[in-house]
Amino acid sequence: MVERNPNFARLQAGYLFPEIARRRRTLLEKQPDAKIISLGIGNTTEPLTPEITKSLVDAAARLGTADGYSGYGDEQGLLALREQIAKVLYKDLIHAEEITISDGAKCDIGRLQILFGSRATVAVQDPAYPVYVDGSIIAGADSGLQYMTCRPENNFFPDLSKLPRVNLIYFCSPNNPTGAVATKAQLVELVKFACRNKSIIIFDAAYSEFIADRDLPRSIYEIDGADEVAIEVNSFSKSIGFTGVRLGWCVVPRKLKFADGTEILQDWTRVITTLFNGASNIAQYGGLAALTATGRQETQTLIAYYRENARLIREGLQALNIQTYGGVNSPYIWAHFPAQKSWDVFAKILNEAQVVTTPGAGFGPAGESFIRFSSFGRKADVQEAMRRLRPVLA
Repeated sequence: MVERNPNFARLQAGYLFPEIARRRRTLLEKQPDAKIISLGIGNTTEPLTPEITKSLVDAAARLGTADGYSGYGDEQGLLALREQIAKVLYKDLIHAEEITISDGAKCDIGRLQILFGSRATVAVQDPAYPVYVDGSIIAGADSGLQYMTCRPENNFFPDLSKLPRVNLIYFCSPNNPTGAVATKAQLVELVKFACRNKSIIIFDAAYSEFIADRDLPRSIYEIDGADEVAIEVNSFSKSIGFTGVRLGWCVVPRKLKFADGTEILQDWTRVITTLFNGASNIAQYGGLAALTATGRQETQTLIAYYRENARLIREGLQALNIQTYGGVNSPYIWAHFPAQKSWDVFAKILNEAQVVTTPGAGFGPAGESFIRFSSFGRKADVQEAMRRLRPVLA
């Protein structure tokens, strides 16, 4: 018999979100008529906007014609889309050749873990999006895994003076799950730390479109020297509702090199061309539409809808004297329930209010006693959820 990959046995009981789904199913088995509202998983709910929808439909229709049909595209993605991302989203801080189009930020993180291999030493924010830790464990790159505590006491930014030298530093801003957004001064400190220690930052900017404050950086490349120490992943999932369509990108600057002088982009391209056949041609034309003037306006309207949901959740919880963080330049609200286990609070909210949230402990040890609320939902559902929560959490 084939032996099981031993790394899977070292994972915690189960991936966070399937466990939440299992508990939701259990409730429905006991109460089939329960009308559950989800403020848990960050899955978008609003329809695709008209400009993007038209582009997707037109792209699909072209594939039904002899002249318009296309098979495999470039594994790195449509050049036109890469050029528009560089121009519109990065203001030419990076170059089109440094961008690879993908099927999403989460998928890119997995491929980056393959790129750097099992010998890479890793540091992650605590709490953190589970794929940083779980993916590292599966890849066998978790030996000496370092947790960078990010709690209210340190303004959700780690004390880098306590962090030993590591190869990879996973950093997410706006942060999932805390909703915290790193300031320019904090990112300058992070980049300087990486430069001194010859480390590489894997910067997850999947929620950057939610940043309304112009003083807060949307990209790590707004920081001098970042193009020598940082890889950035991003996605169309949350900004234009492509959670199911699947489209993202990864930036690997040419200045970024391995210890032997090899360009990391060279090996990254090899990973992509070997393990990936490129993002959907149809989806990429949707991405192009999102970067037109009309598409950008529609995107901001969609983002504003979820920001309003975040405000309703944040203010509703604060009215119950619950301390909250995030939810201003982020779609996530991080609510504190001192001296309580987060899974216990999750269960109470689910069973008594029939509202799904996300327990903070699922994001790491520092997430204990916190609950993540997601603003991705219908406004009417958010309002109803807050009404239900009042007697439960009062």
